[in-house]
Amino acid sequence: MQQIKTKVLIIGAGTGGYVAGIRCGQLGLDTVLVDGGDGLGGTCLNVGCIPSKAIIHTAGKFETVAKAAGDGTLGITAASPAIDLSQTVAWKDGIVRKLNAGVAALLKKARVKVIKGWATFQDAKTCRVETDDGPITITAEHVILATGSEPVELPFLPFGGDVISSTEALSLDAVPGRLVVVGGGYIGLELGIAYRKLGAEVAIVEMADRILPLYDKALTDPVMKWLTDHGVELHLGARAGGFGDGKLSITTKDGEPMQLDADKVLVTVGRRPRTSGWGLDNMGVAMAGPFVKIDDRCATSMKNVWAVGDLTGEPMLAHKGSAQGEVVAEIIAGHDRRFDPVTIAAVCFTEPEIVSAGLGPLDVAGRDDVITAVFPLAAIGRALAIEAGEDGGFVRVLASKADHRLLGVQAVGQHVAELSNSFAQMLEMGAVLEDVAGVIHVHPTLGEAFHEASLRALGHAIHI
Repeated sequence: MQQIKTKVLIIGAGTGGYVAGIRCGQLGLDTVLVDGGDGLGGTCLNVGCIPSKAIIHTAGKFETVAKAAGDGTLGITAASPAIDLSQTVAWKDGIVRKLNAGVAALLKKARVKVIKGWATFQDAKTCRVETDDGPITITAEHVILATGSEPVELPFLPFGGDVISSTEALSLDAVPGRLVVVGGGYIGLELGIAYRKLGAEVAIVEMADRILPLYDKALTDPVMKWLTDHGVELHLGARAGGFGDGKLSITTKDGEPMQLDADKVLVTVGRRPRTSGWGLDNMGVAMAGPFVKIDDRCATSMKNVWAVGDLTGEPMLAHKGSAQGEVVAEIIAGHDRRFDPVTIAAVCFTEPEIVSAGLGPLDVAGRDDVITAVFPLAAIGRALAIEAGEDGGFVRVLASKADHRLLGVQAVGQHVAELSNSFAQMLEMGAVLEDVAGVIHVHPTLGEAFHEASLRALGHAIHI
């Protein structure tokens, strides 16, 4: 059996693992990266963030052409569109391959040794990797766990056949005639909305009384309006049951049994950390519920064993894992680092999009020391010029009454995802309302709504 000794061993090649690997290599650390999952880039690149945005982009283009059919839109007329989803998926797969190759090249440049295979730990610093060329034993001084997460499977709706996870939903060869989405969180809504735009009849079954229950109602109302206006069938406060003969059994909010016709059932009830199958129990690390427990250095309870990304808890976001990966690499190299962000912004790529950074209304409910101001996109020229001003979108700021320091920024509307980094940057830098108000924002852009919301919080918005 081949044996390898290394300074750093990374398990998992997702956004946390491969970024940690690149940074370790840049810092001159002998590093081995074991990729036993979805491929270089992990869930995000292969079966998550990137491919889903490609499908969402395609759906948006299809919807635009569909609007031009018949009476037309904005003076544009076109024939009725058609889609060959297999070609769309092939285009999407091409993007993934290109990015895979890019990650591989970056790892090679950083002199990181990549081993393809499944790792199983015998103790905290030693694992056996099953590869196509036989088993390899790897011993390391430092171990970075970056195994990511996986879709939650319901026992009464096991994945297989026409019951699919988000992974299969991104590789269908045809648009289903009737799609039922179980779970009204961001993954289910992003894909459900995309397939509705592509022509599928869509129904959503959600246990909570409203969609996106982790966000406040004002943010989700524009999405709810889009769903209603576009004929998406909503079953809120409902529970899904079994599936058979093309019908999904549900129990409605009123306790009534009901059956929904479905060509495909997309189950998106959440994701869980990938903690089984690779010997975590043999490593002696402490847990925090289903997650690996870490401190503000991303250190586990076992010396020189670190953990990053979805394995470590909410928010389970790719950019959090990447940031943690950089921190750990620099700590191993002897730098004094902590993972202590002011905020980790989140985006829902729904229709319209939702952004949230920092504290929201639900976090400050009952407090009288917070200023809240909202500015509608309907009052922004750029929004009107790109048909993004009529769906109830807005930017909202929350700030301390005492010193005007920003506490949170949220937005809902078309294309507002591109504002997320500006929101996060201002919060991370400890900006006050006057800082945002004092920045000359480019006209015409959607970012002007952030400026105007801050001005409104100060009592002197210009355009409302």
